[in-house]
Amino acid sequence: MAALEDPRPAVNGAAPHVSKKPKLSFITESELRDEFAHHQPGIARLNNGSFGSCPASIIAAQRRWQFRFLRQPDDFFFNQLQPQIIQSRTVIKDLINADHVDEVAIVDNATTAAAIVLQHVGWAFAEGRFQKGDAVVMLHCAFQAVKKSIEAYVTRAGGSVIVVHLPFPVSSNEEIIAEFRKGLARGKANGKKVRLAIIDHITSMPCVVIPACELVRICREEGVERVFVDAAHAIGNIHVDVKDIGADFYVSNLHKWFFCPPSVAFLYCRKSPVSPDLHHPVVSHEYGNGLAIESAWIGTRDYSSQLVIPEVLEFTRRFEGGLEGIRNRNHDKVVEMAQMLAKAWGTNLGSPPEMCPSMAMIGLPSKLGVLSDDDALKLRSHLRDHFLVEVPIHCEVPRDGETGAMDADGCMTGYVRISHQVYNILDEYIRLRDAIIQLAQNGVTWKTLQS
Repeated sequence: MAALEDPRPAVNGAAPHVSKKPKLSFITESELRDEFAHHQPGIARLNNGSFGSCPASIIAAQRRWQFRFLRQPDDFFFNQLQPQIIQSRTVIKDLINADHVDEVAIVDNATTAAAIVLQHVGWAFAEGRFQKGDAVVMLHCAFQAVKKSIEAYVTRAGGSVIVVHLPFPVSSNEEIIAEFRKGLARGKANGKKVRLAIIDHITSMPCVVIPACELVRICREEGVERVFVDAAHAIGNIHVDVKDIGADFYVSNLHKWFFCPPSVAFLYCRKSPVSPDLHHPVVSHEYGNGLAIESAWIGTRDYSSQLVIPEVLEFTRRFEGGLEGIRNRNHDKVVEMAQMLAKAWGTNLGSPPEMCPSMAMIGLPSKLGVLSDDDALKLRSHLRDHFLVEVPIHCEVPRDGETGAMDADGCMTGYVRISHQVYNILDEYIRLRDAIIQLAQNGVTWKTLQS
């Protein structure tokens, strides 16, 4: 619509002043490069998924918080720390659509959050509120730290563990849902109860977006007592609405895809009668005042990564569309890069584009001979040392009765997981593409890499 003309006459022949809305100014390419200039030069950094990335302006904000503490620690402790943590929790509450800030605790990482939830479940087994042999159901590709927490807290207290093996490569949510239903049925066999289901929202290796909403709904239908969604990669990667998801517990790291410095995460605990029985595993003088308060003080330490969360949100607003715009562009670009690599290598994606977050799995040429986790690690190290490419490699050998995905030379058992974040550029993916082509053409396998 054209602007309306000012009907007032000009003064002294001058045109009347027409006020205009200020034009939105988003981050420039030069400013973006400056924000990540501390990244090691020359490295094709295609692994944002593992450790995330923190812009220079947020590192500077973190240092300011650290200096406030070092300058006058007593004033910082009594007057600044807790109000700022509440502000950070409020930002998270709004981001994830929680009902109340009391439902949000800030912790170090998803590993700590898993320990909180599984410690709670372990106590229920140990104190007889859950029966020996009742089950915890988990996906086979859960984070190793979660598996170890189950071992430490649940199995030693008498709980059993049902592992749901998900298919990979995967072509639809229905495949995941079918396997999950089978796992719940095994957990409920012989009159036992499923006391906890642990659902990844985004699996790590291999990387796939899991239909968490649907799996939580199935858990409710099947009488699963509690549901914990481990979403270590979620915030900044996919849309998160904890009320829509409906889980009892939901965790996401904030240093992976939300630009916080390491390490910081939130644990959402839906208000319920069990809420008072959730405790931080590091006990300090706030014990018994609620998980969020306990987590806000676990002794003298550096809390600065928790305090910069409001500044990080402001950083994301420097991009068109804010956090959602970043997320959507990263998804579109990682799919584009994945399809480019798959075409060049004569392979396939490990999942459809709609099941990729800001990461994607691409099959490696079968002639590379990646047949074990050890092979995958050797290839990853070779790419780092000889091509300056940092990217995770996954091995997926078909189980008995499975055929696996094929390329022209055989079964693809190796996959590369690429990430895309705002700092990545096309040339980095081209370097990975050409490195794999060169290795395949030269007949390089893990055996030749040993010599």
